[in-house]
Amino acid sequence: MVADKTNKQQWPELAFDNWKDTLATVHLWTQIVGKIRLRQMPWLNHSWHVTLYVSASGLTTGSIPHEGGLFQIDFDFIHHVLHIITSNGGVARVELYPRSVANFYRELFEKLDSVQIDAYIYASPNEVEPAIPFERDETHQSYNAESMRNFWQALVNIHNVFTKFRASFTGKVSPVHFFWGGFDLAVTRFSGRTAPLHPGGAPNIPVSVMQEAYSHEVSSCGFWPGNEQFPHPAFYSYCYPAPANFGEQPVKPNEAFFSAELGEFLLLYEVVQRSDNPEDVLMQFLQTTYEAAANTGQWNRDALECDFSRFEK
Repeated sequence: MVADKTNKQQWPELAFDNWKDTLATVHLWTQIVGKIRLRQMPWLNHSWHVTLYVSASGLTTGSIPHEGGLFQIDFDFIHHVLHIITSNGGVARVELYPRSVANFYRELFEKLDSVQIDAYIYASPNEVEPAIPFERDETHQSYNAESMRNFWQALVNIHNVFTKFRASFTGKVSPVHFFWGGFDLAVTRFSGRTAPLHPGGAPNIPVSVMQEAYSHEVSSCGFWPGNEQFPHPAFYSYCYPAPANFGEQPVKPNEAFFSAELGEFLLLYEVVQRSDNPEDVLMQFLQTTYEAAANTGQWNRDALECDFSRFEK
């Protein structure tokens, strides 16, 4: 029997209230893994060295250097296992199931030690409050396998649209990457000009890190699963610095709106997920909100944009 592959199945429903406890727990698990990458990697501009990446089974660190060669840590949300692989043949795994952050933290470092990876981190969360040290966090201990697989499937679809959007820019542009601090998938374009010093303000993030991240003018878009204050998965788009008339620009689709409180355009995930053509609706949002930033910020669009469609087969 052939499975019914409708758009609504390919773009799963993501109701925040149905999986918020799992989200909170896995967010902290990814912070532990992300901090390992942070400490092992040389610093890259705008903290690009800390991110995770969407993979064919979940989220991955990609290759991380260490004294013995390379290692990699992968969240597998199909089989619900964390894999550790080293370039000298070491293999270890940590099962993903309802378990506390403290329990996950202890076993992960035991397994890293078993494959001769000498890793250490600043073992407290960033961008969340309260920031309970990982080894003491018995509060967060939820894991719903179906919810995580659905979230990952949404990330796969979003990643592919973001990748296509990224390709039409010849200026400096970030990878499509997953920031474990905010638990969001993002891609960022740069005008090429320096920006005013950023004031900071993210919880448990040094001001100096924020200032380096926003050292140059950006137009950034992403996807975020929501939180208690805004319990809706949503796409966002903002620019820094933001011209006074940025939020007044017309954008698509019609359901997109500007949040003066957040200083960014938003489009609820459910609008995309329920549409007849989710990819097209999302691309409209990405393109028009970028144009809002580029036009009000007087970017040199002729020099920064490109069209390589003639090379596509």
